[in-house]
Amino acid sequence: MTFEQCFNCGKPILMEGALGERLKRDYKLTFDKNVALAGLVYDEEGRQALKKLWTEYIDIAIRYKMPFIATTPTRRANEERVNKSEYNENIIRDNVDFLKSIRNCYSKEAIYLGGLMGCKGDAYKANEVLSRSQAADFHSWQAALFQNAKVDFLYAGIMPALEETLGMSEAMAKTDLPYIISFMIRKDGCLIDGTNLSDAIQIIDKNVERKPLCYMSNCTHPKVVMKTLSYDFNRNESVWKRFRGIQPNTSDLSPENLDNSAVLFESNPKEFAKEIVSLQNLMDITICGGCCGTDLRHIEEIAKELSD
Repeated sequence: MTFEQCFNCGKPILMEGALGERLKRDYKLTFDKNVALAGLVYDEEGRQALKKLWTEYIDIAIRYKMPFIATTPTRRANEERVNKSEYNENIIRDNVDFLKSIRNCYSKEAIYLGGLMGCKGDAYKANEVLSRSQAADFHSWQAALFQNAKVDFLYAGIMPALEETLGMSEAMAKTDLPYIISFMIRKDGCLIDGTNLSDAIQIIDKNVERKPLCYMSNCTHPKVVMKTLSYDFNRNESVWKRFRGIQPNTSDLSPENLDNSAVLFESNPKEFAKEIVSLQNLMDITICGGCCGTDLRHIEEIAKELSD
């Protein structure tokens, strides 16, 4: 079964929990200044840590008989940053191949691999935002490399601004891969650039040749998502039918307060999972995982709640 077929079945899909925060805090690993986590694939300690984290998350999905999603840690590995680093374009395939090697340890399980892409600038501040045409050109390099590496889908993570997301969507749509757009959203119901969620979804859907498979939010607490969905301007068919996933942060602080925080804010895993399920009961949320602050306890509780 392809990833798109699995998604269209409508049954809950479990997504990975935090990688970056756990690698930094639990394993004391440092990341490349240009490509961030993507460089860990060339470090044995980094590879072992990544394998352990993904294996923990996969084992939870297997235990609760759920399909599972993992994404390559390549959000910062765009063409500009790779060219500034000691690496080359092979970093994309090498990250995909490493994740495939972990999947190959399992025989019958439904495990799907996504190629993670991100904005050019700071996702928490929406600076260095590219125009639509600039973004379509800028992100096509990475999208094409992921297609050649044969991932199951493309995933745009914590996108803060409509214009760049629209151009990235065009770059993704030119591949033959399904793709997902995941936004960074605020308590006011809008992206960081001030575009409300409904407008962002409708504009992208109307202006790309091939629509995203769905829309999500990540690095955003379930309470923030619930608040976003409560505004009248977001209570429409575009949002209720097309917003289908959440990979939340364990804190409901603003993006500015969360960015580079020295303190890791955590929610009680059981309460956190129940908040996600409340959201899932409200609308057709299919993909559920975790972002900063989550670990195997949170993902286990999410899987337990969804399987019940």
